[in-house]
Amino acid sequence: MINSGTNGLVMKRGAIKLFTTAAIILVIFFTKDIFAQSPEDLMKRANKSYQEQNYSAAISDYQKILSQGYESGALYFNLGNSFFKDGRIGLAIFNYEKGLKLEPNNEDLVYNLKIANARTFDKITEVPKLFIVAWWEGLVTLFGVSGWSLLVVIVFWILLGSIAFYFFSKKNRIQRIAFLTASGSLSILIILAVLLFARISRESSSNYGILLESTYTVKVTPDLKSNDAFVIHEGIKFKVEDSVGEWVRIRLIDGKIGWVQNKAIGQI
Repeated sequence: MINSGTNGLVMKRGAIKLFTTAAIILVIFFTKDIFAQSPEDLMKRANKSYQEQNYSAAISDYQKILSQGYESGALYFNLGNSFFKDGRIGLAIFNYEKGLKLEPNNEDLVYNLKIANARTFDKITEVPKLFIVAWWEGLVTLFGVSGWSLLVVIVFWILLGSIAFYFFSKKNRIQRIAFLTASGSLSILIILAVLLFARISRESSSNYGILLESTYTVKVTPDLKSNDAFVIHEGIKFKVEDSVGEWVRIRLIDGKIGWVQNKAIGQI
């Protein structure tokens, strides 16, 4: 009887411990979001730190906002400015480029990116693009995804309206106008859909990178023991063409090709 009672007591204590542990886990689970700071609060605090020239604190809070899944041109603009003031040109350029990927027509980002690029060491002359390539890139980046999507929706409704007028109108003149309008709208809709798809592909791709290290020796092959190809410096932008393990093959705007370690770059 005594042994049986003792075992029962041990079981009860074990149950209490298990219940207490479970309760603590549940409390942590349901209250962690309560104590987490909102993006608005973090933004206010980061902006205040920036104004007080406490750039490290500002960077930390801006990055916390990004880690919560929020991003915008303004956020990358502020983060880029903080890195620029902190003397980290490569990271400043990287964040300006990330912001421009979301908002290609943001004049503040464009202007600050030019200033940051002027501080970089490497001055490389770009290989001229074919006229048609430059024209197409300019057209695709004329609007963001939201802008092209809005135009697609507007033209689509015009197309539907024209079709409705064609079938329900009894006047030949209105039917003729509706037919011409529908034909034109369909052609424009196809073109806009292509541009929208191209814009989405451009934003979703990460085929450009920024060097984040102050100086880096690019290799001929993806191996630290391979021959040196050329030297590049912090903030330079390049196209990422391939990857092998921890290495990526890059192409500079002047056509030079080489391999760098993935940890040395930030992919846009």
